[in-house]
Amino acid sequence: MELELRHLRTVRAIADTGSLTKAAATLGLAQPALSAQLRRIEKALGGALFDRDHTGARATPLGELVLERARVVLPAVSELQAEAVRFANARGALDRFRLGGTHGPLLGGLVDRMAAAHPSAAVSTYTSWSVDEIASLVIDGRLDFALIGTCGESAPPLADRLVWEVVGVDPVFVMLPENHPLAAETELDLAALADESWADVPGDGCFADCFTAACARSGFTPVSVFETDTSSVVHLVQVGRAIGLCRATFPPTPGVVTRPLTGAPLSWRHLVGWHPHSPAADAAAGTVAGATREAYAEAVSRSPSYARWLGAHPRFGTVA
Repeated sequence: MELELRHLRTVRAIADTGSLTKAAATLGLAQPALSAQLRRIEKALGGALFDRDHTGARATPLGELVLERARVVLPAVSELQAEAVRFANARGALDRFRLGGTHGPLLGGLVDRMAAAHPSAAVSTYTSWSVDEIASLVIDGRLDFALIGTCGESAPPLADRLVWEVVGVDPVFVMLPENHPLAAETELDLAALADESWADVPGDGCFADCFTAACARSGFTPVSVFETDTSSVVHLVQVGRAIGLCRATFPPTPGVVTRPLTGAPLSWRHLVGWHPHSPAADAAAGTVAGATREAYAEAVSRSPSYARWLGAHPRFGTVA
């Protein structure tokens, strides 16, 4: 029998779980089948790989040697496969821009700029509430660039495998119905909103944790939080059922006012990301990052009140 990758995965599973029973469950095999496979592997390699008794399975010196090699080979093969998939999916990327983003304010502006700057290139978009999904599609070579947001200083997804540039930082504002008792205030303390119900858009990032932590620092736990799409958030605010969380660049909307929170306890970073070995990134990373900053600056300029607020809060706004 010749040794195969699946045999190395079997050996690693037994070592990681410390038990043939647990390893069989992990690999989706019956234990007798796994035991028979291990005997064949040990015969091919010339000796026992594990000492087994009622307490579990422990690697022998030969087993340790095999495991040491397996822990190098298996990740290398996985990376080779990922690189091959990415290369195959990225073919032709130099004459196209596949942009992925969450449901934020910048993707449309970026599409406009890329289409104008590269009129012969195809520009396509993909949107998702999930920043993890967007990042994974870039890793797989199915998207060239990702446009996402993270709260505070939280790391973006797959930060060890993708290049991320921050293009802008916004405070998180609140949306109130225009007849709300606090609507006339120019700035709101988060603690003054302790008895309100809240609404925001979904996502798999850290924003829910950041919001909960900010409320805890202000001495309360949110009564309830509706997670729904942007139009439904606006509706819930307009009818007075909740107050909403929004980006500072949120456009003027009938029946709604937006207000900053005192001390800006919540912030949002806009990032653009790409794979460092992507042909598209090599050709256009600077162009896309610059165009994203322009789209962000345009979004800010559409909100005169936010532009004025930025004048007194220089740590926010466009990041060069």
